[in-house]
Amino acid sequence: MNLPGTFVKGWHNADDVMKMKYNALGATGMDVSLLSFGASSLGSVFHETDEEECIKVVEKVVKSGINLIDVAPWYGHGKAETVLGKGLKNIPREAYYLTTKVGRYLPEVSETFDFSAERTLRSVDESLERLGLTYIDVIQVHDMEFAPSLDIIINETLPALQKAKDSGKARFIGITGYPLGNFKEILERSTVKIDTILTYCHGSMNDNSLQEHIGYFKSKGVGVINASPVSMGLLSDRGPPAWHPALPHIKEQCAKAAAYCKEKKVDISRLALHFTLAQPNVATTLVSSSKLANITKNIESVYTHLSDMEQKTLDEVMEKFMKPLNNQHWENVEVDAYWKQLNALKDGTT
Repeated sequence: MNLPGTFVKGWHNADDVMKMKYNALGATGMDVSLLSFGASSLGSVFHETDEEECIKVVEKVVKSGINLIDVAPWYGHGKAETVLGKGLKNIPREAYYLTTKVGRYLPEVSETFDFSAERTLRSVDESLERLGLTYIDVIQVHDMEFAPSLDIIINETLPALQKAKDSGKARFIGITGYPLGNFKEILERSTVKIDTILTYCHGSMNDNSLQEHIGYFKSKGVGVINASPVSMGLLSDRGPPAWHPALPHIKEQCAKAAAYCKEKKVDISRLALHFTLAQPNVATTLVSSSKLANITKNIESVYTHLSDMEQKTLDEVMEKFMKPLNNQHWENVEVDAYWKQLNALKDGTT
């Protein structure tokens, strides 16, 4: 097996890297690890984190052959990028690909989103400073469905990212979001070349509708980055956080599936990760953790096959609980709530 272009002799352990599977990320020329690292957890977005352990996690994932790291200014409102930057200091730059985002920033509803050209260019510079880097491999528009109109993405955000690319601050341009239909509209309308898309919770046991769009993305030479194989906690023993936007019947069905797995003494999250990693034509799937034990378990899942009992339980869960959901989603739930909040704020100040 050939080692990836990110292999650094004398720094990586070749045996560890050779165990990882790599896929072409669209037409970028980058071969990315099947499992990639989402650095959102470094921003304490799920729970308080220990910075020293976070730095060890970053080194662990890259040493283990994971070569794509995704982050954003939104995660911890700059904290995730800052902590990640500290973790990357002792790692050779050629050992990894780094993706970050523009457009989503602060928790105050009036300051959460800004897709303007001016803010976009400033955001790129801020990210580079926090990360301690001179360039970003893929700069992405973050959750573009929250823009007042996709016209703003087309006319302001993407042309600004092209300027960042032309200046050498980024190598490629990507778009991210939850609704799958938006990707096609942007790809059809944009005069700026789109190299990657990143979507989440559409390549999992409860909703695998990403597969319905894969052929189109492939025809455009666009690399597909998938995120959240456990559907933001739906497919876990702990269950989803209180803010999870899934509709009640989706939560209920996933809770039944988790209980069924527990009864069988099988970890539903492990089944969920294996299900997702087995999906064809998805270059890489992001997982996030600030804990060494958790990220090590995720990495080992790439190499360890499901037992017969686990596979049997996965088949049963899909048949009993997931197929009846028929890829149901929660598109517009969060977007509608955001605009309702923003409009109420405006009404209260006029």
